[in-house]
Amino acid sequence: MKATIERSTLLRCLSHVQSVVERRNTIPILSNVLIEASAGGSVRIMATDLDLQVVEKMSAVSVDQAGAITVSAHLLFDIARKLPEGSQVSFDSADNRMVVKAGRSRFQLPTLPRDDFPVIAEGELPTSFEIPAATLAQLIDRTRFAISTEETRYYLNGIFLHVSDDELKAAATDGHRLARFTLPRPEGAQGMPDVIVPRKCVAELRKLLEEALDTNVLVDLSASKIRFTLGGENGVVLTSKLIDGTFPDYTRVIPTGNDKLLKVDPRTFFQGVDRVATIATEKTRAVKMSLENDKVTLSVTSPDNGTAAEEVPAQYGSEGFEIGFNANYLKDILGQIDGDTVEMHLADAGAPTLIRQDEKSPALYVLMPMRV
Repeated sequence: MKATIERSTLLRCLSHVQSVVERRNTIPILSNVLIEASAGGSVRIMATDLDLQVVEKMSAVSVDQAGAITVSAHLLFDIARKLPEGSQVSFDSADNRMVVKAGRSRFQLPTLPRDDFPVIAEGELPTSFEIPAATLAQLIDRTRFAISTEETRYYLNGIFLHVSDDELKAAATDGHRLARFTLPRPEGAQGMPDVIVPRKCVAELRKLLEEALDTNVLVDLSASKIRFTLGGENGVVLTSKLIDGTFPDYTRVIPTGNDKLLKVDPRTFFQGVDRVATIATEKTRAVKMSLENDKVTLSVTSPDNGTAAEEVPAQYGSEGFEIGFNANYLKDILGQIDGDTVEMHLADAGAPTLIRQDEKSPALYVLMPMRV
């Protein structure tokens, strides 16, 4: 294989694919990226960790000899990063070695044959629909903070996508909080199986979306695989296995009869929670909210660090009571609210609280209280 590529093109492409490659691998080939140069003048780069696969196509300056080879992903990325700006990078592979040249630099890297490189077999992907990249990015941002990191409940380690009525819903929960985002069902998504998209796939997809926010993303899926195609012909294709498990019926924990309504400015409230939580320790992450007429008093008591309290103006007309929340979970949710007010629908000190911007908002959150 012989090909020449602009450094900027190569670097952008490698930055997308190398993050899929795990730093530690028991199978040597999984540390490598597959580079395929075709006679038509394009180069494909591919990386996988056996659960997630990313393929990107880029145009080369020239392809003198078509072929394919695999080489260390992180090594090639580090080299490309350090090469001079504006340079052209040439690849020349033969005899289990690849020579990389740019300007006065010359590297000789070990390679492994392309035939050993594993490819995820996609099989049939019967459901296919398009979704604006900006909408998909918003869906991820509004839900992914609630994904569980507990390996024992592996079926919570991702975002649950499902269709109900005329809506596509995304949900994530770790048992302490729930985030749900709803959008109109895209054309072609009817009859779609319920799927759980793994956390790593969500993270990689969100990074790729950053550079394609004004385009549409093609989503193809079956009950076991999902594929995202970004940026059309010369774009990126991300394919992932789905989590094989059953997501719990989260609708049961969304409260419907919470009759106490609190309205506050999310930024002021966030800052207040953040300030009083300064003295909280690992054991006392709870912040206590004392609700009275048109005000909330936030307080934290720590046996080691003393006490903190702050009053926040609010709209509240129900009877006064006290409730406690994990300060970090509360801040995570408040950080998702863009508007000037946030609604908290409360029942009592032991019942889950519903949080949203307003009733028209596509995002909805449920937070379990803590004993304080």
